[in-house]
Amino acid sequence: MSERSELTLADGIRLRVDAYGPADAGVTVVLLHGWCLDRRTWHHQIAALGAMSPRPRVIAFDTRGHGRSDATGLPSATLGQLGDDLAEVLRHYAARGPVVLAGHSMGGMAIMEYAYRHPVDFAERVSGLLFVSTSAEGHTHTRYGLTPRLATLMRAGELLGAGVLARSGPWRPHRAVLPALRPALRWLLFGDQYDDDALGITIRGVGRASLRSIGGFRSSIGSQQRLGTLAALGDVPAAVLVGDRDRLTPPPCAESIAGALPGAGLTVFPGAGHMLLLERPAEVSEALVAITERAARSTPAERKRRARRARRAGWDRAA
Repeated sequence: MSERSELTLADGIRLRVDAYGPADAGVTVVLLHGWCLDRRTWHHQIAALGAMSPRPRVIAFDTRGHGRSDATGLPSATLGQLGDDLAEVLRHYAARGPVVLAGHSMGGMAIMEYAYRHPVDFAERVSGLLFVSTSAEGHTHTRYGLTPRLATLMRAGELLGAGVLARSGPWRPHRAVLPALRPALRWLLFGDQYDDDALGITIRGVGRASLRSIGGFRSSIGSQQRLGTLAALGDVPAAVLVGDRDRLTPPPCAESIAGALPGAGLTVFPGAGHMLLLERPAEVSEALVAITERAARSTPAERKRRARRARRAGWDRAA
């Protein structure tokens, strides 16, 4: 069972937060969902973490403008704001001890922004990372599985539509519209195999994202460049996962992240798309549990040493 709560951020936005496991656990795992989704996409991994012994503390929350959290203003629909929000979540729910950060898609990009904007806190707290179907280079590698010409046309249409949605206010997609989105979401987000429950969770997540969020975050997501930040993180244990049929963050995105992170391992899943959490739940859970076990064995001295190495490597210059 989860402990449900709300966190009111500095600008008044309320986040829906679910906590699992003992409050005094030796390690805390924080799960960040993707763009237009919500915390429920992590339900398989939450169950796997709950079966660990000893159990970690697990925090899953809905990003501003998504799920059960408050709608966000357009100026704060940015990855930088999400990095600051993550810092507040950690201060409130994980004030002590090692932390594992796991991010899917936009959630992984928010982790990178946290590292960029709060480098000292990151280096001294974070002892494990899981990046799932995400990018550190915006839409540099995104081709939607299409030819370059068609990809250029699709991106132009996507950006135009995002601009319209960003100005559409805090309303959410009407329920009557969601079934019509099913074929497009199936094509865009899933690989060779999927089940109805996985697609259903995805569609319901889209239905709970405000139109302003669906459109507003697009610019920030497309322009982010954080390989330099990742390269300065030192040897923090990390795993990078991607499906070879991912149309949004294809394998080159994961390869560049793994290449920048000295402590990262890369796994590519044949036939899988963008929704790895739901398409390959056992494998993603296994990777997250392994990172969590390593983090639980970390010591404050190791984290301080990692922070010193990051500073000597020119963290500030890389950021």
